[in-house]
Amino acid sequence: MAASAGPEIERLIGLLSKLPGLGPRSARRAALALLKRREQLLEPLAASLAETAAKVRSCSVCGAPDTRDPCSICSDKARDGGLICVVEEAGALWAMERSGAFRGKYHVLGGLLSALDGVGPDALRVAELVQRAGDGRTREVVLALPATVDGQTTAHYLAERLAGSGVEVTSLARGVPVGGELDWLDDGTIVQALRARRPA
Repeated sequence: MAASAGPEIERLIGLLSKLPGLGPRSARRAALALLKRREQLLEPLAASLAETAAKVRSCSVCGAPDTRDPCSICSDKARDGGLICVVEEAGALWAMERSGAFRGKYHVLGGLLSALDGVGPDALRVAELVQRAGDGRTREVVLALPATVDGQTTAHYLAERLAGSGVEVTSLARGVPVGGELDWLDDGTIVQALRARRPA
């Protein structure tokens, strides 16, 4: 398709289209919105992106993005250092933090094992997790990984790797969500809910 704008605008559209959830048409609309509101959106966004690129790093302990190293969660003495929650990416960490229910520390794997995509243990932060689990302070590792084939494969692999560390390895319960109605749930969710049932 022939370019309909200058090379700078086309480059902006091309970069925006690489973001999750934005295809070429959505990226074009987003670029137009930014250009229309240059002072309110485009310039502050450009400044924020530059500042983020310059200051944000991965935490050397857990792997989460932050401007501090160790990150604000790893540095927080009020958090339970004996409890580590393993997540796929930082987005899952942020979701856990939104809930306010977890007061331990985290470990960001950086992905999931995937034979189809050629992602093996060496591509993830598995060795770092095993080292943290064997530090003598960790008592439980919570595997908060997706309920997908790759997520479950990764969880199984991590449970095996951590088996000799002397820590308890648990995973998040899966089942009926709060406010969920049984007739709207898929079969897999119902099966998991039955397996994870507890006394009433």
